[in-house]
Amino acid sequence: MKQLPDLEAWAIFARVVQLGSFSKASQDLGVAQATISKAISRLEARLKTALFHRTSRQLTLTESGQIALERAERILLEGQTVEQEMTEQSSRLRGPIRITMPMSFGIACVAPLLPDFMREHPEVSLDIQFSDQQVDLVGNRLDLALRISQLQDSSLLARKLATVRILLVGSPAYFKQHGEPAHPSDLSEHQVMLYSQTGAAVPWRFSHADKGEATVFVPGMMLVNNAEALNPALEAGLGVALQPEFMVWQALRDGRLRTAMDDWQVSAIALHLVTPPSRSRPARVTALMDYLALRLSGAPWSYQA
Repeated sequence: MKQLPDLEAWAIFARVVQLGSFSKASQDLGVAQATISKAISRLEARLKTALFHRTSRQLTLTESGQIALERAERILLEGQTVEQEMTEQSSRLRGPIRITMPMSFGIACVAPLLPDFMREHPEVSLDIQFSDQQVDLVGNRLDLALRISQLQDSSLLARKLATVRILLVGSPAYFKQHGEPAHPSDLSEHQVMLYSQTGAAVPWRFSHADKGEATVFVPGMMLVNNAEALNPALEAGLGVALQPEFMVWQALRDGRLRTAMDDWQVSAIALHLVTPPSRSRPARVTALMDYLALRLSGAPWSYQA
């Protein structure tokens, strides 16, 4: 009989890499450190090659270990998923979901949706990281991310939910006092507020159906790394800013803000659900994804394009 692969050892190998040490894997898995060491030794004996470089202070992958890592992580995830799914088939959804999302968007648009999901699935727990940085899903063992950006090519899986427009906005009082810009070049004469994750002013790029494209670099009277911080100053009539529609749709509806220069467009951004590379995931994660997709794709600030 052909020898079966040592799936347990491969799963242990993946967990050791994720946690960075034999001792942490031992604590996480609830087994003796000797069991961890024996599992790795079994693999290395079968493969006739080392998977780790070991020193008293550091544990790093060999070239062979690096090659094997992706498939080993898949083995671990598949095993976890099948056990979770079989459990969930015989009972209500249960267990943790670890998710990350942009801070202002998450608090304003996602947090109000979560109580209904939590009432429907009381045995599911949510661990939410609000961050405007793109957190490493795999390295941080996250199940899901909501991202509003032009996604870079990667091995992550993305599901587009909606398109988010970027609007030039200011208060009626501001435009009454300072007039409205008709062309991007007019913005040099206005009080401009800027959002930038990098902490540095960035150029604004516009396009027009007939007049082509225009790029302007405007010195900002206010520079923030969280766009929500601009709204009080905007509503107070202190300037204009480019804001995502989800951030200002209520103020636009209520008349506290209004748009300007509507014939000049800024490239829209997309809202995505992003997950780790494997298409296998616990049923509770799929349930949350479907719930958020339904609720967010129909939000008053989103449109399909």
